Amino acid sequence: MDNNLPLVLILDFGTQSLRASLTNEKGEIENIEKFKYDPPYYSESYGYAEQDPDYYWNGALTALKALCSKVPEKLNRIVGASITTFRDTSVQLDANLKPIRKSILWLDQRLAKGKEKLPGWHWMLFSLIGMKPTIVLNRARTVAHWLKENEPATWNKTYKYVNISTYLTYKLTGSLVDSASSFVGHYPINYKARDWYKSTNALKARIFGIPKRMLCDLKKPGEILGVISDKVAEEVGLPKGIKVYATGSDKACETVGLGALSNEIGAISYGTASTIEVSNQKYHEPEPFLPAYGAAVQNWYNMEVQIYRGYWMLTWFTKEFASDLAKGAKGNISIESLLNAKLNTIPPGSNGLIVQPYWGPGLSRPLARGAVIGFSDIHTRDHLYRAIIEGIAYSLREGLESIEKSQRHKIKELRISGGGSQSDDICQITADIFGLPVSRVQTYETTSLGASMSVFIGTGRFTSVEEATKAMSHKGKTFYPNDIAHTEYDFLYKNVYVKMYPQLKGVYKDINRFSKREV
Repeated sequence: MDNNLPLVLILDFGTQSLRASLTNEKGEIENIEKFKYDPPYYSESYGYAEQDPDYYWNGALTALKALCSKVPEKLNRIVGASITTFRDTSVQLDANLKPIRKSILWLDQRLAKGKEKLPGWHWMLFSLIGMKPTIVLNRARTVAHWLKENEPATWNKTYKYVNISTYLTYKLTGSLVDSASSFVGHYPINYKARDWYKSTNALKARIFGIPKRMLCDLKKPGEILGVISDKVAEEVGLPKGIKVYATGSDKACETVGLGALSNEIGAISYGTASTIEVSNQKYHEPEPFLPAYGAAVQNWYNMEVQIYRGYWMLTWFTKEFASDLAKGAKGNISIESLLNAKLNTIPPGSNGLIVQPYWGPGLSRPLARGAVIGFSDIHTRDHLYRAIIEGIAYSLREGLESIEKSQRHKIKELRISGGGSQSDDICQITADIFGLPVSRVQTYETTSLGASMSVFIGTGRFTSVEEATKAMSHKGKTFYPNDIAHTEYDFLYKNVYVKMYPQLKGVYKDINRFSKREV
């Protein structure tokens, strides 16, 4: 490791923990400090998930102090910094730019009733193009609408309505500004233009009901957001004057870190939310009515399909059905690791057990619920665990096929990251289901790596993402599909999995009516 190489400082905020790291231009994460949230969020009612935005900031200060105290000799090598966060989590600020309430996280399940009226011609147009159920769901999931209906006092006090990344950038620099690529979800942003809609009354902007005066200023990836404030620098031990660059959201940075900014490479993230992304320099929507998002570097878009709460399902499964394994576990081994060790004892296809991993409705499937079919007396807990993993991969394969149809180009390989990617068996299952080679890169901290690459491009150290990828993202172990296993999976995918939602859609509608969640 060259002790003279320039470094980038990254604050990477995940759903479960945050990281403060220093990465050099060879893609080596020289030092990293982690802060695990305890608890990750509060649930005052069923399905709620909230956290104090200042909890994240105080955790960042703790991690930064620990990092600076351990490697003071490296701090003068820092040439830039950035913040990357989880997505679709808003912060409501008063006139003094102080949070009014806890943030409602992206995985919160509460729904608004969408009482705020839209012009009649909007509804006519949405109905005409078959978009009405998607718009209804989008409005129901928009926190701004929920606040108006349930906490009008909070809404009336809101001076600025920003993303969690915006607030953390403000705490770091004193500037209420953010990267356009940090906004994904329920905000009135024109993804193609990488800017807010010019008018709050624009067709798609009106859906979210957030006045333009409440929004922050936006920058493009690679542009300077500000400078780490002298107050923060003194408190944690950093040199003064470090510039903070715009990058993107966690998934956007993850794709860059995987070296997957190409329309021939798919980027899979097996995280709390599981996604598949393919990047293009032209704007293509991955599914009808689902936008492409801005990448963490300029002039690229990420086509993405997401499985809501993806690998969170495994955490749920272990808690509800496998907690007894903790009694026999030795050392710090996790229950998931014990279950992963048994994956190869179950055949591909889990003896016909199929899971449709929809924890909640999606934009293209607003009626969706989860489903498990194919049970028989041979099935065990281990079968169901593997079937969940297979179901997530089936769903991502379906998403990839939609992306390939949109871009009119097939991909040649997959890159994989996230907690699930640490299991060789899960990587092999993924390769077998997709029928494509699946590769990891040199680090599991791909979000921090990708944010660092974006900053190095912004500073001018690299002139292109291709140059940064060659220098910093290095392909690691590759898993090749087993022909026999792929044939088995292909049969189940084409003859069972893709038929499940169309066949069950009416059933889901009745379940939603029964649960009084009809959208």
